[in-house]
Amino acid sequence: MEGMKLLIIDDEVEFAATLCQRLRLRSIDAVDAHSGGTGLAILAEVNPDIVILDLKMHDMSGLDVLAEIKAYDASIEVIMLTGHGSVRAGLEAREKGAFAYIIKPVDLPDLLIKIYAAAEKQNEATK
Repeated sequence: MEGMKLLIIDDEVEFAATLCQRLRLRSIDAVDAHSGGTGLAILAEVNPDIVILDLKMHDMSGLDVLAEIKAYDASIEVIMLTGHGSVRAGLEAREKGAFAYIIKPVDLPDLLIKIYAAAEKQNEATK
């Protein structure tokens, strides 16, 4: 998936920075933001194909951020990540258009499978 752009929105600064760095080592153009507001503020600048989004952040709910991302551009695939997941939140995320809902801690190989699947779905939709 050459040229894929990814935005990580997570208020766990160390987690987001480490994940961003590990994705860049795999030639994925990744940028991190550490709040929902910051992520939305740079959304147009980054123009991501995929967003990895934390469910619970100090300034905004990930579900609210998801709704704003989809209102901005419905083709952006969003993978929700959370350490505080519930079946209800997972269902709500899927209803609002999330591609996947993953409980932390997540293994990088498993996350990469979801990222590539989301990119594939997006490519199929734009053909």
